[in-house]
Amino acid sequence: MNPCVHTPGATSERGRTLADCTQADVDAWYAGGYTARRLTHLLRWAMRSKHMPKAAVPHRSTSNPAPLAQHQRLALLRQLVNRDDMPLQDRVAAVLVLLYAQPLTRIARLTADDVQRENGEILVRLGDPPSPVPAPFAGMLLDYLGQRPNTMTATNPDARWLFPGRRAGQPLTPEALQLRLRYLDFPTQRGRTAAIRHLVLQAPAPVVARMLGYDTTARLAEEGGGT
Repeated sequence: MNPCVHTPGATSERGRTLADCTQADVDAWYAGGYTARRLTHLLRWAMRSKHMPKAAVPHRSTSNPAPLAQHQRLALLRQLVNRDDMPLQDRVAAVLVLLYAQPLTRIARLTADDVQRENGEILVRLGDPPSPVPAPFAGMLLDYLGQRPNTMTATNPDARWLFPGRRAGQPLTPEALQLRLRYLDFPTQRGRTAAIRHLVLQAPAPVVARMLGYDTTARLAEEGGGT
């Protein structure tokens, strides 16, 4: 396959062959997205085999993608409030990611008892102390508590999980949550990293780590891509 001809994106529009590829073509190709970046090995093979001139291949880890910008994070939060066509269950899970930087493994283990009312305020217990839930998300969370799925079946009538699963006594698995959010094109990892970076600008990292239930400040920094 000739990536400069057949790969969708900026480079294919240039009509280049491998032999004609320049650094500018490679850079434009990589700017096209994740699918293009997956073919790094092909480019390196072509250069080793002298099928194309030498060029620098950008390195960008796809395991820790760039976080959302703050305006993108806020735009997503606004959508989660207003999109009544999306399941409330998925909207609540996504808000927990964007507001509190919670991994899906931890979100899946939350219970209805982790949502608390105190002096007219709604709190969610993630660490110590519990974190306040701002409006309008507090209202969303309370609405969701009254209509959690999978609680009206004979096998799960007393489920206390915030996200009950279909199996008796079991929560929805993190994998199932991930699939649901992926179906909505929700950027879970990028959203978490953006939330961490925003929160540590608002309060000292040790305080944020305790409130969000992270074992150490170092773990919080690692998750946020910082030091």
